[in-house]
Amino acid sequence: MAACRFRRSIAAQLSRVLEVPSENLVKSISAVPVSKKRQSGDFQFFVSSVLNANSNNYSRSDIQLQTERLAEKLKCDTVVKEISTGEGTVNFTIDRELLVKTVLQHVFEDGSQYGIRSELFSKLPKRKILVEFSSPNIAKKFHVGHLRSTIIGNFIANLNEAIGHQVTRINYLGDWGMQFGLLGAGFQWFGSEEKLKSNPLQHLFEVYVQVNKASAEDENIKKLAQDFFRKLEAREEQEVSLWQHFRDVSIEEYVQIYKRLGVCFDEYSGESFYQEKCQEVLKMLDRKGFLKKTEEGTGIVYLSEKGDPCTVMRSDGTSLYLTRDLAAAIDRMNKYNPDTMIYVTDKSQTPHFQQMFQILKLLGYEWMERCQHVPFGRVQGMKTRKGEVVFLEDVLDEACSMVLEKRASSKTTKEVDNTLETIERIGLAALIIQDFRGLLSSDYQFSWERVLQSRGDTGVFIQYTHARLHSLEEVCGTVSQVSHINTTFLQDPQAISLIQHLLRYDEVLYQSSQDLQPKHIVSYLLTLSHLAAAAHKMLPVKGSVPELAEARICLFQAVRSVLANGMKLLGITPVNKM
Repeated sequence: MAACRFRRSIAAQLSRVLEVPSENLVKSISAVPVSKKRQSGDFQFFVSSVLNANSNNYSRSDIQLQTERLAEKLKCDTVVKEISTGEGTVNFTIDRELLVKTVLQHVFEDGSQYGIRSELFSKLPKRKILVEFSSPNIAKKFHVGHLRSTIIGNFIANLNEAIGHQVTRINYLGDWGMQFGLLGAGFQWFGSEEKLKSNPLQHLFEVYVQVNKASAEDENIKKLAQDFFRKLEAREEQEVSLWQHFRDVSIEEYVQIYKRLGVCFDEYSGESFYQEKCQEVLKMLDRKGFLKKTEEGTGIVYLSEKGDPCTVMRSDGTSLYLTRDLAAAIDRMNKYNPDTMIYVTDKSQTPHFQQMFQILKLLGYEWMERCQHVPFGRVQGMKTRKGEVVFLEDVLDEACSMVLEKRASSKTTKEVDNTLETIERIGLAALIIQDFRGLLSSDYQFSWERVLQSRGDTGVFIQYTHARLHSLEEVCGTVSQVSHINTTFLQDPQAISLIQHLLRYDEVLYQSSQDLQPKHIVSYLLTLSHLAAAAHKMLPVKGSVPELAEARICLFQAVRSVLANGMKLLGITPVNKM
């Protein structure tokens, strides 16, 4: 990684002056974002990172004085051509030809590993990571509310796999609980085998709506639902057979949705897998004296002396979502022994996971410290143009329809081999970039008009940039190696801005790997796309002398490579034509 070489060189010089091991200094040296380049050089070293004790004890003027003194002791060399100071930072400007040559060489040599093959990652131990995400409820059409969990979990899994961790992707289906008692009873009243065959999930959705309405008016239906679920938990043949049918047709439809999203799983699990193991959890809580019963027979656990009780069992002895989650966590830890177990759900479930982790701690499972909940906010206003209640399939179809309309009205649209596949990839990129732009835990307002803009900070613009750069390669050819490129032809401000931005890719990946927020990568790719657009306009390839054209093609090829790498981490498949 290019940045590593420069960081090590700067750290070595700082080490001699500060008498601190250079490896302790590397992480305090960072590439400067392009927006701050004019004032700050290519790299900056934060002086507060080496001040004795707590830097909060130093005033700004003290830190600035230390900064000026340190800068005076440092010297330029064959790598660093200029040293200056900022607010609490010593800034280093790298020799321009060396900077360009090194960055391009590493992008070409490292390929898909560019940014990963960095000292920021090399010393990290390789871990086993389990990610539970998506988790739709069977017998229901895939609701748009599950989109965020699906694409966020996929991103977390992609990033950790790229870093070199062993990742297990689990889809924990909502396939158990009292709602299946209601659906099972409802199907006996309102169901049709014929409709179930022709459009299974739509029909089950309609049945559920009907029985829900009926149960609100008729206590007998509620009792029938409870009776069905009790028989289901007792594994009675007729009830289990109907439930299994609901599960099978659901997974068949979900697999098609996941195929459209480009998402796969190592394991399809579900709450039903842990119905029996729940009893073991309840027995364990009872043995350890944590399980208490109310007068009605409901099983509860007190998480603290003054805290409210947490319900773990219904009065009729049937299990709850929380109990099944506890059994699943224990089973997965025994089966996979992951170093980290990540749950990706909306933030309304935060109290649930807090209770779950606390109960695991009460039971003496120290590994609960390895469990992590990644919460996300709600999407507001995601509807089709008809204003209907939305299922994910409708949203994907709507995105494709609107991309198709925009293509038809655009003068720059090119013919592509597989129009539908291309449109689907553009539409999905638009949805993912819109979703990943902010903090995951934040709610956001969805807007079709904003999402599908071809200019601005959108997924459509990122896809357009990639396609444009690919088209340039098709017309003007590609470069196979950097060694013979004349870097004096890449000293224009637009070229240097692109090189400087490529330089900091590893830091962006590292930041996202630490806080599991895709927004850092999204912001980086959007800036890269805007810089590429400016450079494409100001640095023409066609019509330039061969040596200049080759140097510029080399630069644009490197940009497209990094752009594609970042897109794939986010779960976006780059398109080559638009």
